[in-house]
Amino acid sequence: MLEFLKVILLGIVEGITEWLPISSTGHMILVEQFVKLNVTDEFLEMFRVVIQLGAILAVVVLYFPKLWPFCSPRDGWIKKDTWILWFKVLVAALPAAIIGLPFDDLLDKLFYNYQTVAVTLILYGVLFIVVENYNKNRRPRTRKLEALPWSTALLIGVFQILALIPGTSRSGSTILGAILLGCSRSVAAEFSFFLSIPVMFGASLLKLLKFGLHFTGSEAAILLVGMVTAFVVSILAIKFLMGYIKKNNFKPFGYYRIALGVLVLAYFIFLG
Repeated sequence: MLEFLKVILLGIVEGITEWLPISSTGHMILVEQFVKLNVTDEFLEMFRVVIQLGAILAVVVLYFPKLWPFCSPRDGWIKKDTWILWFKVLVAALPAAIIGLPFDDLLDKLFYNYQTVAVTLILYGVLFIVVENYNKNRRPRTRKLEALPWSTALLIGVFQILALIPGTSRSGSTILGAILLGCSRSVAAEFSFFLSIPVMFGASLLKLLKFGLHFTGSEAAILLVGMVTAFVVSILAIKFLMGYIKKNNFKPFGYYRIALGVLVLAYFIFLG
């Protein structure tokens, strides 16, 4: 029972931090110092990534009408705008896939540590504040998702490469990049959500293949509970974010990232 309570807590952390631009990896590293699952290191490495499948499902459920590319026969079977959106998402997913797939193990070995996470938390926290100040008097060029240019979609994908470094935040890098490229906050957030589907699915599949499918009963249960928890909490987190950005900017997330980065450094230096 204690192990499942730990998994539920980790699922809550994943569900909240995956969609808010505050770094799920940074939070997981910090939480894992206090909440240690009784599992092998190999399983834990896989669990950190595959739990994201629950979060992906939340996006699919919430945005299903926008994401489903088929319609009734009288309307022509396919929704052209949705197919175009999916192709833009796939184009944006390419840069991170090209860099991330061959260097996945190396990146984990080099950068999955508290020093990197603390620095990237603080750095991108500062950047969120700077970008919001820069955009204060600028009018977004792209205010509808359907109007997102192909070139902008690709460049957002380039920004996503930054998220291969732990602590950056995948949603943070893509939202920040999209805003710099002239997208409104709502367009930036929605495209970031949709871009997460192939990226996170691909990352989860890669980790599953590396780990293998030889789960014990308890490991399968832990993974399932984590994914279900992440799904439920992700629904709430996404709804909160989309409501929040209608009237607010991302500066508070920047300040939070800076505070968390300092906390991570302080903890590991003085107590770790």
